[in-house]
Amino acid sequence: MQTLSSTIQGGGFLIQTSTPEQTFTPEDFNEEQHMIIQMCNEFLDKDVLPFLVEIDQQKAGLMPSLLDKAGELGLLGAAFPEEYGGLGKDFVTATLVNECLGGGHSFAVAMAAHNGIGSLPILYFGTEAQKQKYIPKLATGEMKGAYALTEPGSGSDALGAKTTATLTADGNSYAINGQKIWITNAGFADVFTVFAKIDGDKFSAFIVERNTPGLTFGEEEHKMGIKGSSTRQLFFENCIIPKENLLGEIGKGHIIAFNILNIGRLKLCAAATGGSKLALKTSIVYAKTREQFKVPIASFGAIQYKLAEMAIRIFAAETALFRTAQWIDDKEHQLHDAGKQDALLGAAEEYAIECAMLKVLGSEALNYVVDEGVQIHGGNGFSDEYDISRSYRDSRINRIFEGTNEINRLLVLDMYLKRALKGRINIMAPAMAIQKELMSIPDMSSDDTPFAAEQKAIANFKKAILMCAGAAAQKLMMKLESEQEILMNLADMVIDTFQAESILLRAMKMSSAGNANADIALDATRTFIYDAADRINHAGKSAINSFAEGDEQRMMLMGLKRFTKTDSFNAKDARRRIAAKLVEMERYFF
Repeated sequence: MQTLSSTIQGGGFLIQTSTPEQTFTPEDFNEEQHMIIQMCNEFLDKDVLPFLVEIDQQKAGLMPSLLDKAGELGLLGAAFPEEYGGLGKDFVTATLVNECLGGGHSFAVAMAAHNGIGSLPILYFGTEAQKQKYIPKLATGEMKGAYALTEPGSGSDALGAKTTATLTADGNSYAINGQKIWITNAGFADVFTVFAKIDGDKFSAFIVERNTPGLTFGEEEHKMGIKGSSTRQLFFENCIIPKENLLGEIGKGHIIAFNILNIGRLKLCAAATGGSKLALKTSIVYAKTREQFKVPIASFGAIQYKLAEMAIRIFAAETALFRTAQWIDDKEHQLHDAGKQDALLGAAEEYAIECAMLKVLGSEALNYVVDEGVQIHGGNGFSDEYDISRSYRDSRINRIFEGTNEINRLLVLDMYLKRALKGRINIMAPAMAIQKELMSIPDMSSDDTPFAAEQKAIANFKKAILMCAGAAAQKLMMKLESEQEILMNLADMVIDTFQAESILLRAMKMSSAGNANADIALDATRTFIYDAADRINHAGKSAINSFAEGDEQRMMLMGLKRFTKTDSFNAKDARRRIAAKLVEMERYFF
């Protein structure tokens, strides 16, 4: 396993410099990973996509049987240790499985819930006896997993849960009482990770089996999308479970919930990226065959713009995803002395900022792709007879799953500020240096070396973020955490910059390797940076105008203008070149 990027700390991309050589990209997939891509594609094409109607109708036994087939192929337990029946693959490979199967619509949701939040709490926090009992069966699909956290009165505020767990008089069991809602896989899952409060305030987790007396289920929810995903309520009425089914420590349930969410957010980005690729392919094929005015609509500039922009956003999401996945894998190897489970949890926590960003950017890239996909289909896109209609409906939940995008945006800046206060990351010193730079004469020198302009743009984007975030923190101090609009403005700036830097590093690496698609990758990169400059400028102005005034405001707005200025660029022709390649290949081709 190559270690490429272990020097970058969590959130550190904002103040540290990366090189293409340090950056893992999809071009670095090894032979085994390419075989896994092929296996996943064959499984989707043969066993999932031909049966989407039956899946959406929740044909009895179909979804569990598909999970069984995935288990037979080793896809459910790819990342589980071999001693528990898994394949013991690295984190990048596990991420790749989620991405490849992300085009499976409701099946992708069921599988992600099973081998992610439905299994990982036991794998990472279970006792040895608990892991030996459940993980081998979860790895093969013999048992199906689910995760029960959300309640009618607690969604984003998970710790506001009202479900209780009371130690029985004999001290050997817990009696659980309460209700859970929106539980994925509830119609067929065999084992649930359930969160409840002991003594009214000790938020804890429990392993609850399906046939436990006192556990009952509501009817299937009728949802806007992911109709084939089983979603039911759980009701607990004196549901007695053995004391040994307590998962982790009493009162430490939040550690389980929040650590699992870090990994879940990255995996959601992976699945969304896979779904985006399928929706793009569907849209390309339609645009090539649909004729208006006696020519295919793929020949129209307006349609080419949409196809190219879809590919650019997928390119950015995919690149940021696997860059982060390799960081987590590298960090896990650094922490190996802590034990495999603790190492991965520690690695995911280190890059929790990136995981939150990935959740947002991946789900919003998918949202753009399916929305424009419907538009390309015109009236047919509004018909259930066309697959893009299902893609559109199924995509919407992803901006709510695993913490809403609003919550994740707030978390990005919250984690930065908390880490700065704890001395984990030094962003205030660079922020103060930027304020001094504003008083100096701008650097007007030019550099004609390859990628110099793009590298300068990324460096300036980072300066814009540090300037705005530093000034906001300095002026508002503790009040900043309640200024959600400003925090989300800053988060948008960070998210765009993370993607822009990631794809620039990938384009540079492709160019140095002589990759056949290097020129198209550069087109995508330059277009993204060109557009991101305007978005970052707008978000920065919104933030500055919210907390600054007078001379301070004018100076910062001038600095923002300086830091978001880019060279003139013909984005129209770049998009047309990308679109031409898409139409030729009939798929996402990077």
